[in-house]
Amino acid sequence: MEQNFETCLYNVVDAAKIQKDEPMKKHTTFRIGGPADYFIMPSNEKELAETIRVCRKFSIPIYIVGNGSNLLVGDKGFRGAIIQLYKSMGTFQVEGNQITAQAGCSLAQIANAALDAALTGFEFAAGIPGTLGGAVVMNAGAYGGEMKDVLTSVRVMTEEGEIMELPAEKLGLGYRTSIIPEKRYIVLGAVISLTEGKKEEIKAQMDDFRQKRVSKQPLEYPSAGSTFKRPEGSYASLLIEQCGLKGFSCGGAMVSEKHSGFVINKGYATCADVLELCEKVKAEVKEKTGYQLELEPIILR
Repeated sequence: MEQNFETCLYNVVDAAKIQKDEPMKKHTTFRIGGPADYFIMPSNEKELAETIRVCRKFSIPIYIVGNGSNLLVGDKGFRGAIIQLYKSMGTFQVEGNQITAQAGCSLAQIANAALDAALTGFEFAAGIPGTLGGAVVMNAGAYGGEMKDVLTSVRVMTEEGEIMELPAEKLGLGYRTSIIPEKRYIVLGAVISLTEGKKEEIKAQMDDFRQKRVSKQPLEYPSAGSTFKRPEGSYASLLIEQCGLKGFSCGGAMVSEKHSGFVINKGYATCADVLELCEKVKAEVKEKTGYQLELEPIILR
């Protein structure tokens, strides 16, 4: 069966775009993760649809990733096919005050395109290390802005391979959530609506946000960004710091001494290290403050 699956797969995607037993630590910003049986990089929507069809035909589990910025992959990897929508599906175009972009576009790319076109409203996303697809799924945000503020519509593929254009208000966008995972939609792209602004003011705002990130976040270490969701009525980083957990570590995973809302990979962390650390942090915070922290990254294992 495996050979039949591979034969069918090679008929729809170029062999150079398919890796077998691919270490997922090469494809996540945490630099953690065991091997995926198959790592596939389709070039367009047709190849994506055909790849999914072949995987389903042979009952091969699939998981869609962008640049792996909000993802923690297990040490044993993934038994199935990881399908990456990143650079090969990362084009965009600017028309008037709208930017239409594919899911694989980085948020930085889109922010820079907005700057070039003197469009304001996307500055908040310039430093978020993710792709448009993932940002839509989790309604990513920073510095008082979030994706739902700028999204007009989203292009998705259903489990059956049907492509639909959905208005943003139909996506149930909330704090780091949407209905997309529940509906099992695959985000193909989106239309972002911005407003005309002054280039120098947009650049100044982006530079200010960038400086804040560099000075306050441990960008020199691999991580998945903010590790815990913001609990209602407080901040995860504040609670963790109040519990004296800055610098607390398990194996190669450590609560950043620079920003306690980040769990970082000191260079040799495993997924098990990160999860053990996070559970201990959650337990300590719960015991000392009463707040129940929730993990923000998606765990795939």
